[in-house]
Amino acid sequence: MTHSSCILRKNIVIILSLIGFVTLLPVKNAKPATFLQDFHITWSDSHIKQLDGGKGIQLLLDQNSGCGFASKSKYLFGRVSMKIKLVPGDSAGTVTAFYMNSDTDQVRDELDFEFLGNRTGQPYTVQTNVYAHGKGDREQRINLWFDPAADFHVYSIMWNHHHVVFSVDEVPIRVYKNNEAKGIPYPKVQPMGIYSTLWEADDWATRGGLEKIDWSKAPFYAYYKDFDIDGCPVPGPSACASNPVNWWEGTGYQQLDSVAARRYRWARMNHMVYDYCTDKQRYPVTPPECMDGI
Repeated sequence: MTHSSCILRKNIVIILSLIGFVTLLPVKNAKPATFLQDFHITWSDSHIKQLDGGKGIQLLLDQNSGCGFASKSKYLFGRVSMKIKLVPGDSAGTVTAFYMNSDTDQVRDELDFEFLGNRTGQPYTVQTNVYAHGKGDREQRINLWFDPAADFHVYSIMWNHHHVVFSVDEVPIRVYKNNEAKGIPYPKVQPMGIYSTLWEADDWATRGGLEKIDWSKAPFYAYYKDFDIDGCPVPGPSACASNPVNWWEGTGYQQLDSVAARRYRWARMNHMVYDYCTDKQRYPVTPPECMDGI
């Protein structure tokens, strides 16, 4: 066999190996949708503007109204992500929210990102919260380590039977584990819709309500693009949510890997500013879900 034939044969083996490897990987949706493909406006359509042929949108808040949108379907497990560019400058008193909600009143399940506006020069704070079977009050707050109004960043929620992971640019900032075996509620029965709003909440959003919104800076704008949903739609195939073949149920997604765990610890050690788990005034006895780590 000639030297060139050996090289060709090795290249073919490598290519076949790569093909085989790729086919074993979980298949994900590689193309983010346009806004109207998966979402509809739920509040103040005059304050939401489509951009770039529907690939992006602009949300507006002024003294007349905020605005919001929601997914056309609900989902039971999976991953949702969006790229968001938050309100720039003096955004105190504004809240940009991106969350999942079962819309079931007293027994609702909900997974929240809430971006709390700031006075110019102060860090942007993201608050996460988890409601399971109607029980919430699990707030955690992290100061973002970059300016989220200068450019788009990816915010995602990955939800499976094992845990919920909130991530910012692939850095996990919160993990809520399934501890049903210890009697702790976990959202796994009710499908949830995907929602986002831009609204005024200056009674609590910035420094506990001490910093009020400055309407002379209005209107306030937030921008979204690259809407990506990969999950089990409801209504849809009844077996989807319990199918162990779904990529988000794979062994690599049942807990954080070593790289993700290191990023998680870095974010929380350096940027966490509030954790309900350590708030002894609210919880003299540490909530049991706080004792189990990631």
